[in-house]
Amino acid sequence: MFGGLQHWIEAQRARPTAPTRWWYWTLAFGIATLLFGAHLSQVFPPSGHDIAPGYGPPVLAFEFAGSQADLEAIFGFFTDPQQVARLAAMRTGNERDYLYMLLYAGFLAGGCIALWRELRLRAILAAAMLPVAAMLCDAYENWLLLDIQAAFTAGDYSPAMATLPYPVAAKFLALAATNVAIGGAATRIGGWWTLFGTIAILAAIPTVMAVITPAAFAWALIPSAAGGWLLLLALAAAGSWRAFARHRPLVDMGAPTPEPDAIPAGRAGPRKIFGRRQN
Repeated sequence: MFGGLQHWIEAQRARPTAPTRWWYWTLAFGIATLLFGAHLSQVFPPSGHDIAPGYGPPVLAFEFAGSQADLEAIFGFFTDPQQVARLAAMRTGNERDYLYMLLYAGFLAGGCIALWRELRLRAILAAAMLPVAAMLCDAYENWLLLDIQAAFTAGDYSPAMATLPYPVAAKFLALAATNVAIGGAATRIGGWWTLFGTIAILAAIPTVMAVITPAAFAWALIPSAAGGWLLLLALAAAGSWRAFARHRPLVDMGAPTPEPDAIPAGRAGPRKIFGRRQN
């Protein structure tokens, strides 16, 4: 099986330069991710009871919650009239977040595959698995969050809180690594893409800071992810336009150079003539 996959990858690397339809799928998933993400930001509670300003949105504070005191800072005490509304909004947001996971995973994985077909780098193809891993970690994280919230609503403590930091950290680090791969691929294209790719790579650094010290830097997770996502959306738009309007790929790699022993049958090379030339 692995031998066949290796042969297919090598055959794709040697194919003639041509536009790829993966840009269309990436652009469609990117627009859907952007629109649904904007909708989802309106579903989650806009503010918490008394969370540290460094967390940013309450949903990020919830993802990094580590104790009952953290939950009370997010949702408020039972005497807080806004507690029920915050709990309801958080639950609705986390339930709808499952669709958002599918959208961003399709967007990022499709973009990595499109970049691989353009640049033919195996590392970019391997990077397509990172958003899938992030999606699976996100799904597990959401399951834990729903369990934690249900226990908090009932006045109990959920053991899931001890497990929560692991899928949260894995998700954000996988998304940051995806952005680094996208930025690195953009630098291979050249021109202005090199600058934008470098910015996307540097923008991934705050993710590590946020995972280590969320109370101070969790707010940076959203702009950190946006750097690579906006770059990929621009690449998808440019790649789709080149494929649709000009029937050309985003990156012109040129035709592969045939090997010396790959001369087609029936085409003899130049004949060497020894001795004097006869008229």
